[in-house]
Amino acid sequence: MSGKERREQILNILKDSGKPVPGVELARLLQVSRQVIVQDMALLRANGIEILSTNRGYVAVRESSFSRVFKVIHAEEQVEEELNLYVDFGGTVEDVFVYHKVYGVIRAEMNIKSRMDVKKYLQDISSGKSTQLMKLTSNYHYHTISAEREEILDMIQEELEKRGFLAQLQDYEPVDFWRKN
Repeated sequence: MSGKERREQILNILKDSGKPVPGVELARLLQVSRQVIVQDMALLRANGIEILSTNRGYVAVRESSFSRVFKVIHAEEQVEEELNLYVDFGGTVEDVFVYHKVYGVIRAEMNIKSRMDVKKYLQDISSGKSTQLMKLTSNYHYHTISAEREEILDMIQEELEKRGFLAQLQDYEPVDFWRKN
């Protein structure tokens, strides 16, 4: 594999990963030394590609994208339909979060970009080891969705509304348990 091909592989790995990728992992995957990876990163950056070095590994900075948070509600058996809706329109499900009245915001990264990712998520969650966050809040939950264009987010919002998935936003005032009345 040429250096150019290796650097393309590095970019693909970083873009496909939902989390930082350690240099030692890249070196192992591409069967080169860690020093070669460091040199490749320098060359990629010199060519104008934004790559961040974190204490957990390398991250490719996403090209400019738009994001929007949707508050949704639906039955558990509609999770696949909801997630497929996002990816079918070209969106990425960045995360899921709920607002719990006692614990506050509970958030989990998802990084779902395709129907294959949806299928894997559903298999993982159905293993019974964990439960969906929406179960904590009577099926209400939020997703941060990113897309290349604002119009995609508009279409997603319109489709969520058509299917009855959009939940009404309400102001919420947290209860202060420590305040004396």
